[in-house]
Amino acid sequence: MQIIKNKTNIDFIGKRRIALLLSSLLNLGVLVGIAIFGFNLGVDFAGGTLVEVKFKEPVSADAVREAGDKGGLHDLTVQRIGADADASFLLRMGGTTQLTADAATKAEGVVKGLGETKFVQKPDLDNGLLNFRMAAPLAPAEDDKAARAKAKAAIEAVGVGVKDVVRVGEAQGGGIDYQVQFAGMELKISSVLRQNLPGKDFEVRRVDYVGPQVGKQLRNKGIMALLWASLFILIYVAFRFEFKFGPGALMAMLHDLVMVAGYFLVSRREFNLTSIAVLLTVLGYSINDTIVIYDRIREEMARFKGKPLPEIINIAVNDTLSRTILTSGVTALSLVGLLIFGVGEIFDFAAAMLIGIIVGTYSSVYIASPLTIWLDERAAAQQSGGNNNKLKAKTA
Repeated sequence: MQIIKNKTNIDFIGKRRIALLLSSLLNLGVLVGIAIFGFNLGVDFAGGTLVEVKFKEPVSADAVREAGDKGGLHDLTVQRIGADADASFLLRMGGTTQLTADAATKAEGVVKGLGETKFVQKPDLDNGLLNFRMAAPLAPAEDDKAARAKAKAAIEAVGVGVKDVVRVGEAQGGGIDYQVQFAGMELKISSVLRQNLPGKDFEVRRVDYVGPQVGKQLRNKGIMALLWASLFILIYVAFRFEFKFGPGALMAMLHDLVMVAGYFLVSRREFNLTSIAVLLTVLGYSINDTIVIYDRIREEMARFKGKPLPEIINIAVNDTLSRTILTSGVTALSLVGLLIFGVGEIFDFAAAMLIGIIVGTYSSVYIASPLTIWLDERAAAQQSGGNNNKLKAKTA
């Protein structure tokens, strides 16, 4: 089967200046937008708590958001997943525990009121821990459990959830060490929803925690993965083809990454580890299509020696047009299925990949090829200038 039965003769390169101008404006707009607004970072990068809940009865995202606001969860992000009838939502909040700086100050006051304390350590806000040392046990050994339960209730009275108060053991310098383990944010989210959405029963299907330090490490490693992948691809192109082909391939990859990043910027969908996977996949897809065209350009350069490079590139692009349509079209069809039936991160992956396929095919023709032409013309101009200088020197 042939999509294009007869050889085409479309002047792709003739439109390169208009295409380059539009691409430059779009890329500049995306980069400015990223600098001003930034991405909607997911829990993977920003840190926090992600809770997936499914209601047994229909409920709107606005109702869930309003319930969270009434309960004091003012930074709660609500995202519906699936069809409206599924009533499933992803709820995201910053922080992994209910221990905040304000709650920690109040909890320290309660701890000091339990008896004679030798010291209270600085609260660990990331892990939700508060360690303190008492001069004497809270109660005799037989009543220790009841005493710790009483201490837990006293701390919870200041408005923060406590998972447990644990007796760590005796300290070498004297005294008894205790640790307050504060509850995670998912318990507060569940409590607020049950309180402010009466009659709307739900189940918690998934809970993910990412601390701020881990999120920062994941973000940095994701960026390094993109940089290393780009570097090795550039090295491969430099060895496989002439030098003038390398910068075009690199700029085409950067163009595609910026355009896909623009999807996450404009749609405000979460930018997380799945987004990095999309960018890496688009990187490979983009360079693959570019190399196919480059390979054909090299073959045509050997066949049509002396023919101008723009004409050779036009021939190469037209020769590979059928292959490009088939490859990109089949990949796009599989993504359409994911767009129709996928939810959450699967939908985001498919949508970003579809954009990546389109811009990847486009950049191979209108970004990589024009830059190769420019470098070729620049090298020819330098060589011509050098020859003229030599001729003048001989004449003199």
